[in-house]
Order: sequence, then structure tokens, then C-alpha cells
Amino acid sequence: MNTWVTVARYQLMRRASYLALLWILAFCFAVGAVSGAGSRYLFGVVLYFAILGMQTIGRSLPFGLTLGASRRSFCSGTALLGMALAVVSGLVLTALQAIERATGGWWLSLHFFRVTYLLNGPWYATWLTSAVGLFALFVYGMWHGIVNHRWGMLGTLAFIAVQAVLVVAGVLVGNLEHWHVFSGVGGSSAGLTALGLTGVVAALAVLLLAGGHATIRRATV
Repeated sequence: MNTWVTVARYQLMRRASYLALLWILAFCFAVGAVSGAGSRYLFGVVLYFAILGMQTIGRSLPFGLTLGASRRSFCSGTALLGMALAVVSGLVLTALQAIERATGGWWLSLHFFRVTYLLNGPWYATWLTSAVGLFALFVYGMWHGIVNHRWGMLGTLAFIAVQAVLVVAGVLVGNLEHWHVFSGVGGSSAGLTALGLTGVVAALAVLLLAGGHATIRRATV
């Protein structure tokens, strides 16, 4: 565990990458407010979490291993940092959502931090859903970075192709009436709730992290 914390602290040496989250959030909010597009631009922050996860591997893995960290410890420590960032970012989004509710949408009837179905419930649900989702994206980016580091561009393209096939298969399965997944997005009580979906994403995050651990074992530097 001490090694994981050390790796997480080592990753924080690139503070500019993490402080950029605040600037990206402010920029997305400004664009959303001016355009009236609401929460659509919040996904810029979400996307950046995946990019952060990818960068932590591509930029830091070689030097991290020369400092004596094992590949698995490096992966676990980086994931620990991603979890901390996701929890803190979830708290920030929850606080901003509370302000948005209290001010009637920033006095503009703006729904930026209240995302329909996903982030529109009690504060604890917003915190949990946003933290789990951001962490899942971070470890997803990590796995992408590991695959690219180990197998290069061809391996990355193959990795993306496999994901595309899985997504298409998932959509086909989700559209089956028996699952009632997408009816929840439309507001049906028979569908999957936001917290239920959070549980599914949490399980997916565990699988992504396990995949990263398995892939990094033989990654070269």
C-alpha cells in the first residue's frame, strides 16, 4: 500500500495536467451557459479523465519503473490516484449542482450540472454516480495507454476494434425488451435506475482495472 501511495505522489509531479481539470470545467461551463446547451458540454470534463488516465501511463511508466516500482504496483498506485481524483471531482460536481439548484440554474434556468437520468437525484447519488463514472473512465484510459505502450499502434487499433464489436453487441442486447435498460433512460420505472447503472459501471471499472493489471505485466520500457 505504501508503494501505491508513493506512485500516486509521483504522478502528481505533473500538476499542470490535473490543475487543467479546473480550467476545462470553467471553459465548458462558460460555453454551455453562452450557447444554452446545458449539460452537453459537461462531457468535456468527462472525456479529459480518460485522457488523463492514458497520459499517466505513456508519460510516467518508463521512469516510474526505473525508480524501483513494479509494473503492478505502478498500475495500482496510478489507479489509486485516479480514484482520489474521481472522489474529489465528484464532490465538486455535487457542490456545484447544489448551487445550481439553489440559484434556479445560475439565475439563467441553466441545467449544466443536472444531467437527465444520470445526475439529477439526491446529492449522495450525484456524488456516487459521478465519482464511479469518472474513475471508470480514468482506468479505461490507463488500459488504453498500457495497450499502446505494449503493442503500439496496431495493438491499439485492434483493441479499439474489439471494443466497437462489444459496444454494438451490448446495444443489441440492451434493446431487447426483456432487459428494459433503455426504458430507464426514457424515465420508465421498469428500467434500470441511475444508481443501478452506477453499480454496473463500478463492476465495469473493476474489470477494466483487472485488464490493465493483466496487460501491464509484460509491458516493456
